[in-house]
Formats: sequence, C-alpha cells, structure tokens
Amino acid sequence: MLGGEHDGREDYGLHLAKLGYADVVVISDPYGPGDSVMARVCNSTSASFRVICEHPDPSTTRGEALLVQRLAHEYSWRSVIVVSWKFHLVRARYIFGQCFDGAVTMRAVPRTYARPVWRWAYTYAYQFGGLGKAWVVGC
Repeated sequence: MLGGEHDGREDYGLHLAKLGYADVVVISDPYGPGDSVMARVCNSTSASFRVICEHPDPSTTRGEALLVQRLAHEYSWRSVIVVSWKFHLVRARYIFGQCFDGAVTMRAVPRTYARPVWRWAYTYAYQFGGLGKAWVVGC
C-alpha cells in the first residue's frame, strides 16, 4: 500500500491478502510514530500473510517504488500489487514501471471521493505535474 490519505487503502490491502492475493503485505509508513491506523495495520500479520511496514526514503512514490524493489530483491518477488487511490494510479504505475523489475498490478481503493470542483482541479494538476517530474527525474 502506498502512503497517503487513510482512505481505506490499508484495510483494502489486508483484505486482498486475506483473499490469498499475497502472502506479504508491504505498507508504506511515512506517518511517524503515534499514528493509530498504522499501529493497527502494522500489527495485522496472520497465519496466511505477513505485514512489513517501512518508511520509504525518500518519502515519495519513487521512494515507495525503490523500497518495493529492494524488498523484491531480498525476497525474490517477481510481481507486486500496488494499492493506492484511483487518481494516483497512472503516475504510480509509471514510477513503478521505472523502478521495479517485475510485473506490477495496480488496484484502486474501492470507494468514492466527494470533493469540490476546485479540489479535483488541484488533484489532476498535482498528478500531472508529478508525472512530469517522474519523467524528468527517473528512478
């Protein structure tokens, strides 16, 4: 799970693991100590899957992709499922495509977001700008 709003992505990722889609759940934890959601989900390891919570460096989508790449080499993963919010998936797919050697499946948190129009305009501008930055910076 990529960091961001606590919008259900953590529980959705754990749900996918409970359904058998993964035996390891990696949760990006850029929030710092004292975050109650992270305290709960980072202790959700079960008999069928393990949870790894780590702070990405840098604390960006690129840092999260580098974290996953490092863990993939360490554990010999050939594929990952990336969970984030719907409007981040294009940029995240591009970044993971640059930084991760294996197959990447993108999954959006299944929910709706009620926002005013100005907020959507900002969201799309931010994602488009981030995609341009990813193109320039690379992995």
